Amino acid sequence: MSFLAKTFSQVIARAGTTTALLSKPRYPTSLTYRLASGQSSQQSDNKEQKKYEYLLVDIKGKNSNVALVQLNRPKALNALCDGLMRELSTVLETIDKDDKIGCIVLTGSTRAFAAGADIREMQNNTLAQVVGAGFLDQWSAVAKIKKPIIAAVNGFALGGGCELSMMCDIIYAGEEAEFGQPEIILGTIPGAGGTQRLPRYVGKSKAMEMVLTGNRIKAKEAHQIGLVSAVYPANQLIDEAVKTAEKIASHSRIVVQLAKEAVNTAFETTLAEGNRFEKRIFHTTFGLADRKEGMTAFVEKRKPNFTGQ
Repeated sequence: MSFLAKTFSQVIARAGTTTALLSKPRYPTSLTYRLASGQSSQQSDNKEQKKYEYLLVDIKGKNSNVALVQLNRPKALNALCDGLMRELSTVLETIDKDDKIGCIVLTGSTRAFAAGADIREMQNNTLAQVVGAGFLDQWSAVAKIKKPIIAAVNGFALGGGCELSMMCDIIYAGEEAEFGQPEIILGTIPGAGGTQRLPRYVGKSKAMEMVLTGNRIKAKEAHQIGLVSAVYPANQLIDEAVKTAEKIASHSRIVVQLAKEAVNTAFETTLAEGNRFEKRIFHTTFGLADRKEGMTAFVEKRKPNFTGQ
């Protein structure tokens, strides 16, 4: 039983569900990931569907440079079990090494991005077990991906689902999306960054309120307090996320990677140290062919031809 189904079914019932929340996704539900070996699409489809139990992956964009990764555990509202997170780490690490992909969009279903961690899976764990096994350690792999990741959140993003979205670089939300860290209701606390990333997104007071009460916030409020970048109708969310991903993928891949690293550093160091780091990264770009090409193209009033060098 999932995090939500086991613990918050009554809450959801009281809140009610809308037609938009329960409608079927309008984006592809039969997805495949292009294998680096160059197999035919049918061969790729068959191999990947056998390989991954909890994910669907597709290549999007006019230039086939965006990877769309969909959490696919619908009966459990995409509850984040160990198998799903291990598969997600493997897929994202594979995409990260694919030179043809410039950006990743991570999404779930229209009903749920991810309703949280799988409570039945962890219910009987002991202190010795979780410490000894490094429980949840593999989740950090998502935050270590070098390529930008856009979380396209429809429906519930609760507990681990909210934490997963915050591991991404940009969060877009559908109008019916809901975010929350309800672990306190279960007698525990967030364990995958909820107490650390949430204050950095929304400030101490709001983060404390969400963590200590377990209350959820809707997409509109999430946008107002800076948790998400934009809110779109549920049926337009994926298209808008892919559109942004295509724009990111059109830039120099190596410079995008450096820019992402520089912004992330702002959350991990002092302003003075961050400024020094930024200056060094800025200087570093002057050793790149793409920096020279970008400035030359601007002067010559043409589109740059970036090579990732």
